Amino acid sequence: MIHFDVTKADSARHRSGLTRVSSRLREELGPAATPVSWGAWDRRVGADDWFFTAELFSGEERPGFREFVARPPCRLAAVFHDAIPLKHPHITWPQSVSRHPEYMKLLASFDRVFAVSAASRDELLGFWRWQGVTSKAEVSVLPLGADFNGTLRVTGRTPSAEPVLLSVGIIEPRKNQVLLLDVCADLWAEGRSFELHLVGRVNPHFGRPIFARIRELRRRYPSLHYHEAATDETVMGLYARARASVFPTLAEGCGLPLLESLWRGVPCLASDLPVLEENATGGGCLLTPVNDAAAWRRQLVRVLEDDALVASLTAEAQSRTLPTWSAAAAFLRKALE
Repeated sequence: MIHFDVTKADSARHRSGLTRVSSRLREELGPAATPVSWGAWDRRVGADDWFFTAELFSGEERPGFREFVARPPCRLAAVFHDAIPLKHPHITWPQSVSRHPEYMKLLASFDRVFAVSAASRDELLGFWRWQGVTSKAEVSVLPLGADFNGTLRVTGRTPSAEPVLLSVGIIEPRKNQVLLLDVCADLWAEGRSFELHLVGRVNPHFGRPIFARIRELRRRYPSLHYHEAATDETVMGLYARARASVFPTLAEGCGLPLLESLWRGVPCLASDLPVLEENATGGGCLLTPVNDAAAWRRQLVRVLEDDALVASLTAEAQSRTLPTWSAAAAFLRKALE
């Protein structure tokens, strides 16, 4: 039996990447996964059972968790997302920064750890080496699904003739919307006509200055649109209009917005992070140097003006192989037999 940890996921108010991973894996695992919440779980398990979590945790947040991991009554498995709180502490929620070292150390006591990318796996193994942590965990890569809400893949889409760009992600420094806004503002000031749609809630710790910038630019450029609480249906409607999605992020564990854009048949212009290269090399993507405003300007102009380029990228997006959540769940079931 798989005891599936939903301690945070079931009470989450926002649909973050972490909650997406937890909810979609749980859906696809179906009856094989029994939901449990740490505070209410009676922990009556068999030695061959699994406790599985895709959540972030610490002993301070979960009383008794350190002892549970040290002397587990069953086998332990977890998803590892990234080391971003350690690599970018100045733009990461303080609680995440303080929790992350213990979280990554506790993972070494698990039996199986599933990293969301090869880059993420290397970060975890590198952290253990750096800290002198002896690990018993077998660490493998779990390809996450591109089919974000289980809708059918778009494969018969013609490239959008509308000059519409779509950027999906929480409004915060790590997602780097400021670079995108600055470049687009320059293009609008030159008289170029296109729409930019931003979708995502505002990070309460770091996002307010970016939101202020969005409001200021919207007063000058009505082609800028912001959607804070967009439903999946709204997002799919935006993808249907988009010529391309844009993802100027500074750091990712996997980069689900890139995969989800391709699932909708929409090319993605993204930062050339190694983690994004893992999923971009199959086609449908333009990778651009991280935080290089001049390079982003050139690529945005190409996407807006070069119909042949966009047609080629759109065809690649719709014809290439993409991972699914059902395949991810099947991988887990096999690994946790």
